[in-house]
This record gives sequence, C-alpha cells and structure tokens, in this order.
Amino acid sequence: MAGYKETPRQKMIGMMYLVLTALLALNVSKEILDAFLVVNESMETTNENFTKKLDNTYSKFKIQYQLNPNKVGPYWDKAQQAHILSDKLARYIDSIKFVVIMRTDKLATYEDAKKLNLRNAKRKDNYDTPTRYFIGSSTDGSSGESRILKTKIEAYKKQMIELVDPKFRSTIKLGMDTEGPFYDKDGNKQNWEMHNFYRTILAATVTILNKTKAEVYNAEFDVVNNLFSSIDALNFKFDKIQAKVIPRSSYIFLGEEYQAEILVGAYDTKQNPNVRYILGSDTLTPGNYRNATPIEGSNGLVVLKLSGSSEGLKKFAGLIKVVSPLGDTMTFHFKDEYIVARPAITISPSKMNVFYIGVDNPVDISVPGGPERITPTISVGSIRAEGKEWIVSNLTATGTREAIISVNAVFSGKTKSMGSYKFRLKTVPDPIIKIAGKNEGFISKSLLLASPMLIPEMPAGFDFDLRYNVTSFIFSTSTSAGEGSDVKVQGNRLTPEILKTITNARRGQRIWFDDIYVKGPDGGRKINASLSLKLN
Repeated sequence: MAGYKETPRQKMIGMMYLVLTALLALNVSKEILDAFLVVNESMETTNENFTKKLDNTYSKFKIQYQLNPNKVGPYWDKAQQAHILSDKLARYIDSIKFVVIMRTDKLATYEDAKKLNLRNAKRKDNYDTPTRYFIGSSTDGSSGESRILKTKIEAYKKQMIELVDPKFRSTIKLGMDTEGPFYDKDGNKQNWEMHNFYRTILAATVTILNKTKAEVYNAEFDVVNNLFSSIDALNFKFDKIQAKVIPRSSYIFLGEEYQAEILVGAYDTKQNPNVRYILGSDTLTPGNYRNATPIEGSNGLVVLKLSGSSEGLKKFAGLIKVVSPLGDTMTFHFKDEYIVARPAITISPSKMNVFYIGVDNPVDISVPGGPERITPTISVGSIRAEGKEWIVSNLTATGTREAIISVNAVFSGKTKSMGSYKFRLKTVPDPIIKIAGKNEGFISKSLLLASPMLIPEMPAGFDFDLRYNVTSFIFSTSTSAGEGSDVKVQGNRLTPEILKTITNARRGQRIWFDDIYVKGPDGGRKINASLSLKLN
C-alpha cells in the first residue's frame, strides 16, 4: 500500500515522464528519437515487472481467502474488481497503441502492429497520423481518441478509489493526472489531450501510452495492497513454535535417500483442534463424515496413530477444525498414505539358482512394501505372468550360459528399480530309460514280453513334470558262443524279431539297449547311458 511518500517506483515513473516531456519540446533528431526508444523500452520492462509483482500479491491474497473465505471474502471480491477494471483499461490502452502503430507505419493488419518492435518502425518520427488519430479535427482534442482515453482514465480512477475504505482514500496515490494545469513550450495553457498527443511523433506517443499503462498497474497495486492490509486482524495468533520433521516417505529401499521437510510450525496451546479421519479415502466428505473417527488432543496438538494390521499401501483423509481470532470455525482438509509391509527374509542358495533350457521354469517374484505392480524383464528368453507365478521360457542352449532377471516396481505411481538376480542355464538332465519298470539287474522273460516298451522317466528329485518319448534305439544280445545281433528300432516298442530272440534266449543271457534317442519339450537328443539287463 502506498503511503504519504511516493515509492521509488512512483518516483522513477515520474522522472521518466519529465524526461519525455522535455524531449517533446526539442526537435526530433536521431539522438532524441533514440532516447524515446530507450525510455519506451524501460517502460515496457517496468510493466512486465509490475504484472509479476501483482501476480505475487494476488497469490498471497488468495491463500488468505482460502483460509477464511467468510471474513476475507469481501476484500477478495474488491481485489478481483480492481483487477478486472485495471485489466480492461490496460487492454484498451494496448489496443489504441497497436492501431496508431498500424496506421502510422501503414501495416496491413493489427496483428502485424502487435509483432512490430518500435525500433523497427519505418515512420516512428511521424506525427501527422498520431495527431489525426488522437486529436481529430477539433482544436482541443475532443473529437479524437485522446478524449475517449481521458474519459476512461477518469472513470477508472473513480471506480478504483471507491473500492478503498473512505478513511484510507487520502493515502492512495492513483496518479494519471488529467486535470493539470498543463502548458506548451511557450507557456500557454493546454488541456491533457493537447499536451500529450498534439504533434507528438509515433515513438513519443507509444511511450506515453506505455507510461499510462504503468500508472494503471501502479494504481492497481496500491489499491490491492490496501485491501490486503485490511485483513491483518484475521490472522491467527500462536504461542508455541516448534521444529517439525515431515518425511516424504517412512519406507525406503537400499540405495535410496531418506528425504524429509524440516520446518518450523506454530500453534496455539490454549485451544485443542477438532480432528476426524477416515481410512481408505482421499477426502473426508459430508457423506462419510459420520463414519470418521474423532481424535482428541492436548495443548494444541493432535497425535494420529494408525495400526499396521494388514499389508499394503494405506491411505487416510480427514479434517481439522480450529477457531479463528474472530470466533469463526475454520476447516482444513488433510490426506496422506503409508506402506505396511510384513517383516521379510530371502534365503537364496547360491549354487542352485538354475533355469533349465527348453522348458517352462516357474519362479516366484515378490517385492516388500505392497507395490501397485511389479514388472520383471529377463536378459534371454522370455518371462510371463501365470496366476501368482512368473514363467521363464524360450531359453536356448546357444550363446550365453546365464540369464538375468531385473525387476521394476511401482509405488504411488512412481517406478522404482528393485535390482536384478542372476541364474545359471542348464540343460534338462537325461531321463532314465526303463523297460517293464527295470533299468538294471535281472528281469524275467515273461515280464519283458508282457511290457515290451522303453519308457523314459525323469530322475528322482527333478521337480519338473516333463514327458519324453523314445524315438529310436539299438537292441543287442550275445549267445554263449559269442555271437551277437544288433537290431535298429524306430520308436519305443520291441519288434517281433526282438521278442522272438528274447523268447529263445537262455537264462543269464544279457541284453542291451544302446543309442537311445528321446524327444521331449526341449527337443530330441541321444541318451548318454545304455540299458543293460540279464534274463532269468
């Protein structure tokens, strides 16, 4: 709010105006023209700074309005009126500025005038067109745009001062004097219109308009600050100040940083706020207010305690009611969330981190802290979700001998890398080949003849449910005289020729099954071991 003394900014604007007036009294040389351009650019910078300063003031004003809309509302409404009035006049000044530039520099469109830098104007030293536009055919400017501008300025000043409490109006300096007295270079009296716009070159005209626009912003700033100062009585009075630590998260992972906001909080120990909260919601509305849990406090503080009875991301919302210095009950909403995680331990035997090539490998992937979702990737092959498990598949025996699973998890909409884990790649062990349930020792001819098929079985302790079929083998045996026979068989069944050989074989005669080939989920391959049995 402006006091009885002018602010440095007001003094600067006044000084620029004096310089401008002096320049108008001189012949328009190149040096004088350049001086106008410098003053105009200074005014444009001043106007930009004014708008930023006003935005900051309105932001602070809005905060106070949100804290206490009932009491601050009347002042806030007047501040909004001040902004509307000022913006309307500033826009009008810009519009006539661009029109006079367009007409003087003979531009095709209004938009061309808005884009034109005054330094680049070809007729910035011309005064005929600006005079016709602002003064018209009259001798006092009453038929030109200057009279309209003057009328709008006077109406603006009247409306703005009415927004201020009468007892403070004498302290407000709105500027934009349209009464004078004003004099020409010969000392003859002039009105405001002739003094500012008669035979004034384009560069000077634009500078005068920008200077007027700056005075509009200055008036708006003074009035709004006066209104803002009127709400001081509504501010809370606190008797306790204490440092507070507000963590961004109370759950962090290895390698992350713990971050917290450390601030000074003030509160009134003589009043206990009324607090209610509800779990599982982002806001406490009138509809769920009855289900909200009240909390009692003491000495102006309330402590919220929530149990961690189940895992996952938890959220809560509530409101706090306090009594303002004027006796009004004011309500403030709050919300937050936290993570409940089960104490977890992971024990991984380092020599058993194995994926088998050619088959589906189930793997459990979990992240403590209840993430919204997890996304694993693998360096070779592929990984997919299947129920509550993940399945690693499409692994091949070529290239690398290891696979790396990397996991990302999403917490509160943000993706976090949870690290990676390395697995060795191994081929599936050979199945054990049996016939009639036997793979070694003695076997009776009758049992062999009753079950004449080679059946592959996975070794004991191998947890994958894999099915293999024998695709070919060589059957051989020998007689007591040392004679032998080899029979190549396709498939897994003994041929009639082999069955006849077994029927005619003597007790204790040995038979062999060699070069056994099998086919399973990981493709076909030869079994390293042979099957050798004695007949009894």
